Amino acid sequence: MLQKKPVISTSFSYETLEETLDIKPEGTRLHIGIPKETAFQENRIALTPDAVGVLISNGHEVMLEHNAGEAAHYRDKDYSEAGARIVYNREEVFKCPVLVKSAPVVEEDLALLQMNQIVISPIHLSAMKSEFLQKMMEKRITAISFENLKDDSGTYPIVRSMSEIAGSAVMLIAGQYLSSANHGKGVLLGGISGIPPTKVIILGAGIVGEFAARAAIALGASVKVFDNSVYRLKRLQNNIGHRMWTSVLEPKILAKQLKTCEIAVGALSSQSGRTPIVATEEMVSNMRPGSVIIDVSIDRGGCFETSEVTTHEHPIFMKYGVIHYCVPNIPSGFARTASQAISSVLMPLLLEAADDGGFENLIWHQVHLRSGVYLFKGSLTNFHLSERFNLKFTDLNLLIASKR
Repeated sequence: MLQKKPVISTSFSYETLEETLDIKPEGTRLHIGIPKETAFQENRIALTPDAVGVLISNGHEVMLEHNAGEAAHYRDKDYSEAGARIVYNREEVFKCPVLVKSAPVVEEDLALLQMNQIVISPIHLSAMKSEFLQKMMEKRITAISFENLKDDSGTYPIVRSMSEIAGSAVMLIAGQYLSSANHGKGVLLGGISGIPPTKVIILGAGIVGEFAARAAIALGASVKVFDNSVYRLKRLQNNIGHRMWTSVLEPKILAKQLKTCEIAVGALSSQSGRTPIVATEEMVSNMRPGSVIIDVSIDRGGCFETSEVTTHEHPIFMKYGVIHYCVPNIPSGFARTASQAISSVLMPLLLEAADDGGFENLIWHQVHLRSGVYLFKGSLTNFHLSERFNLKFTDLNLLIASKR
């Protein structure tokens, strides 16, 4: 019996269809400008010569204002060898479509900003003014702030690095001012065999508090930490790896501990607005003469009632015989380390933005970066700023979705 061959009909056919995905666009070339900072006490630079070298070898252009890295001991020669173009005209740098700054936008920068520019810089809430925001909105600027920039693990990498620097620096500064040469108490920070250890009080168990505690413990000091969040106190103990003296902020306990300490560190943070004052003038007046207060929270008003802003040139003042060190922007005093820390976050971010075909696409693909955007093409997308200045708020997620 003959076996019939299978018949292949041409009337229909099964065919696999490709799934349509969100196709990644072709990469773009970035033109990045780095101006010299004119802001008060700003020594950092947002991109180091090494980072500039990586950007340039990936086909991007970098323009740097003459002597922009000088305060962090990076010379023009280092940048030009990395492939950057050095210009002497500030206005020319501001013509770059992407502007990277290590200090907030100041009044004299506003006139130089271009339409539709992308600005990556810090944003100091205390110094921010409504007219600054309105001028930037008129120029349809997209602005990304260091402080609110999140990475994919949900942490704030630049804030964390700056807090680590400030925390570690606090103990170095305190040790310096306790010495007799600086009219301090003449006490060695830490302890040696047979001598009771120096007593350090830290207000705030955030990252600054944690790194200050690490440095103090490593030097052999006795450390006591106050914070109103029991979770933060637990986390600090876990991170440092052994049990420590901790307490919630209770005025009587705090007053008693401040009375007998050599060093008091103010490291409380506040999510919105001013830091709460927890150490009153009376508490400070009862402290031992020659002891040192370092108020890291001075950036947001300070947590000691006696604190007043000082500068890197004149960092201290005396009140009730107590040395007060209240310099805002402590990381700027360690400008090279701080520049490297900022640069190691921004350089990969810029490369990623270029690979994605621009910042708009990057913000679309990377949801965690949206928290850092406070202006998007002239629309204000930061809720705190809109509340504070009574300006119109637009949801960034809706804005981006409508542009797709």
